[in-house]
Formats: sequence, C-alpha cells, structure tokens
Amino acid sequence: MEKLTQQEEDAMQAIWKTGEGSVKSFMAALNGAVPPYTTLASTVKNLEKKGYVQSRLIGNAYLYASAITEEAYKQRFMGNVVKDYFEDSYKELVSFFVKKNKISTEELKEIIGLIEGEK
Repeated sequence: MEKLTQQEEDAMQAIWKTGEGSVKSFMAALNGAVPPYTTLASTVKNLEKKGYVQSRLIGNAYLYASAITEEAYKQRFMGNVVKDYFEDSYKELVSFFVKKNKISTEELKEIIGLIEGEK
C-alpha cells in the first residue's frame, strides 16, 4: 500500500473514529483544523484509489468505510519507521525514547511486564 500524506492520515483517523459514514460525518470527527468539504471529499476519494477506503452508494449519497484496520495500519507504519530510522531494531526505537526522556522507568517496567506476560 502507498504511504499516506498527513492530510490522508488525518482523514483516516476520522474514518476509523466514525466507522462507516459520509464525508460530512468525517468532518465532524476531525481534530484540529477542518479542511473544506471539497478538500476532504477529494482526500477520501484518493484514499479509495489507494485501497484504504471502500465506498457504497446509498440512494444518491456515498458511504465510506475503512478497508484496512487501524491496527494493521499502525503495524505497517511502525514497521517502516523502525526499518527506516532505527536500523530495523525495536531496541533502538526504545533506546531513542529513553534518551529523549519520552519514556519513564515505570513505563519501561510496564512494557517488560507486558512482554513477559505474553511468553
């Protein structure tokens, strides 16, 4: 799947939040600055062309829904970030956040607990 622009990612966040809906319902779910209706409609159409969104016609209106789960997108996105910026090492990713003081010792202990709990 193609990489998404920031505008497309914002639209996908609204789509995941809304579930199936119209462009107007996605506008209501957007956080921050809301683009004009026509801009968002074009973005949703682009997402459909890229395979991220599917549509169906009800009467004279289109309803759109995500064709990919948020979890699947996160997995793909994070995998690419780790590969491209952290030498394909999740250890390097965590180390980066520790060095930047973005993760605390308590959070690391919690993560270790999650890992050990899955074994």
